Amino acid sequence: MRLAAYQFAVCGDIDHNLEIIKKAIVSASENKVDLIIFPECALTGYPPRDIAGSDRINVNVVSEAIQELQKLADELDIHIIVGTIDYVDSKYYNRAYLISPTKAKRWYDKRALYGWDEDNFALGDENGIYEIDGIKIGVRICFEVRFPEYFRELYRENTDLDIVLFYDVADKEDEIRYQMIRGHLITRAVENITPVLSVNAIHPYQTAPTCFINASGGVGKELDKNSEGMLIYDFEKQELNFGEIGRKRYSDQLSGSST
Repeated sequence: MRLAAYQFAVCGDIDHNLEIIKKAIVSASENKVDLIIFPECALTGYPPRDIAGSDRINVNVVSEAIQELQKLADELDIHIIVGTIDYVDSKYYNRAYLISPTKAKRWYDKRALYGWDEDNFALGDENGIYEIDGIKIGVRICFEVRFPEYFRELYRENTDLDIVLFYDVADKEDEIRYQMIRGHLITRAVENITPVLSVNAIHPYQTAPTCFINASGGVGKELDKNSEGMLIYDFEKQELNFGEIGRKRYSDQLSGSST
């Protein structure tokens, strides 16, 4: 499976974000990408940085944008994971949509809500596990990377690849925070013996990486900070190496799993 992650300066203008997303999808398709991912709230912007609050979005414009992305997925035969705000049953959700060719859209709603998230969003209740072309994928959003428990759920379901959408930025350069979150991603990959692909927004200053990390914590590819661009990575399920077998054995014992 050829993966892509596109980082860009997310803003509060849905039409502007959508045009960037669509151009990136077309470019990914030209590069034979099977799955492309975009940051948390990439379509709508993130409140209160880009918009005053989740209730300021035009829900009809969001719906139309998702429909456009579905048509593009169908035409180009490409899978898309994109962050957005969505409105359902009088509640706003911080949502990651999985848009697949000729299939009904699926989604994962953020569950670790604190601070701005808690002010703007309702709690999700999906597990965020999907299958794409025989690859079992787990999806998580931003703050959830801080908590091993959210990724242990994915481990118990034997995901082949975990994906994290970020909107983690700061008003000034913060290398310490960037390396801390990068370390979280590496740890999540190592402790669950599962590769991780992440993507982040870039403006004003990026404080979490867009990168691919293998099951032993090796960073296979990472984009430069604060610059718009696309990471492309050819992913294949790999046999576990010696160290990974040992970690899986004890992980299964400690979790009571028989796998």
